[in-house]
Amino acid sequence: MTLITSISGIRGTTGGLPGTGLTPPDIVKFTAAYSQWLLEHTTTAKVVVGRDARISGKLVSQLVCATLQSMGIDVVDLGLSTTPTVEMAVPEEKAGGGIIITASHNPAEWNALKLLNSDGEFISQKEGEKILEYAQKAEFNFASYKQLGKYDEDQTYLLSHIQKITELPLVDLELIKSKNFKIAVDAVNSTGGIAVPLLLRTLGVTQVVEFHCEPNGKFPRNPEPIPENLGEFCREVEKGQFDLGIVVDPDVDRLAFVQENGEPFGEEYTLVAVADYVLENHPGGSTVSNLSSTRALRDITEKHGGNYYASAVGEVNVVSYMKKYKAPIGGEGNGGIIYPALHYGRDALVGIALFLTKLAKYGHSVSRLRASYPNYHISKQKIELTPDIDVDALLSGIRERYSRQPINDIDGIKIEFDKEWVHLRKSNTEPIIRIYTESETMATAEYLGSKIISDMKEIITNNH
Repeated sequence: MTLITSISGIRGTTGGLPGTGLTPPDIVKFTAAYSQWLLEHTTTAKVVVGRDARISGKLVSQLVCATLQSMGIDVVDLGLSTTPTVEMAVPEEKAGGGIIITASHNPAEWNALKLLNSDGEFISQKEGEKILEYAQKAEFNFASYKQLGKYDEDQTYLLSHIQKITELPLVDLELIKSKNFKIAVDAVNSTGGIAVPLLLRTLGVTQVVEFHCEPNGKFPRNPEPIPENLGEFCREVEKGQFDLGIVVDPDVDRLAFVQENGEPFGEEYTLVAVADYVLENHPGGSTVSNLSSTRALRDITEKHGGNYYASAVGEVNVVSYMKKYKAPIGGEGNGGIIYPALHYGRDALVGIALFLTKLAKYGHSVSRLRASYPNYHISKQKIELTPDIDVDALLSGIRERYSRQPINDIDGIKIEFDKEWVHLRKSNTEPIIRIYTESETMATAEYLGSKIISDMKEIITNNH
């Protein structure tokens, strides 16, 4: 069993002894800690709650909602929902915060509490540390029976979310409808099975074929929407003569496409394509992604006369940079689209609407659109750490070896080599250093990663 407490939320496998997984006592403790923080930082004792379709979701939601009420906080329960829908509902409800019950792309045995502030955005590191401190102390002052919070259900927000997407100036409903797209959807049997087909039909797409769209939480495969998990769906798209395949993760904040030929579009290129369309309408606009995302976004941004900025890994860091540089589009290379004209959160639904408008205006196949972008490949490797390794000295040694190259150290170390890069980052959850490399061929990216690993091993040997 595993329980991981971090500044962005609480996640773990369900079951086991308290403190070893996401058990009922742990759910109550961390929800109460969040409640204590919220009551100290807002005059609005109201929280919006929503969940994905995991089998454990309803149970976790009941515990969360009851705990919030027992702390004197009113609850607006959206039931089965999406992460971006909850994020949008928080400010609309004028709530003090929100809790999304989802382990995102993690397998079915996992669940999590994602914590939001009053803007419907993820809490900051400082706020997260305070909540963890409250959980450690566990000195909660529960409300008397006269001060218990109220409980209301509201299942209208998904419709409201979709309506707002259709009203965006860059979403062209008539043009999308005129193309008569045939689209396949794989929603891994979670809430995307409700949201994505509904969105497509609202956009005027009448030919929608659903795969794994029953929101029963029985994931038919690893739910992370990356190519190695999408083989079966890719074959269905190819043989079904679809114009496009759409894949989302369980809470619908990550988006991947499959080309009409059955080849993955590449989750890194979801943001590239959407940014290309947005920047056509915001020439000179900035973009932001994290340090581990593809260089193709920088190339596209510069083509449109804008500046690209790389943030530390994590949605809250991307959002912070987007606000700082007033970027009209940004996100993460894992298929996370952040479009501030709607809200500051990763949102697969708005990504779909913008991409379909781009595709309709482009007038050619998805594979031809993909071929129009710079082609890069990212290799992901790692090096195991033992307790005797001085990580700071190791990274300092790498920095010294490559001191003549441009280096970014806001989150680990990223070294630039013309159109190639390597990003070294210590994992928060495992005793490893992750090594991401990108080049114009996978072979070169893998070679670059292997070269860095060799350098690191040599530094470790020399330091002993």
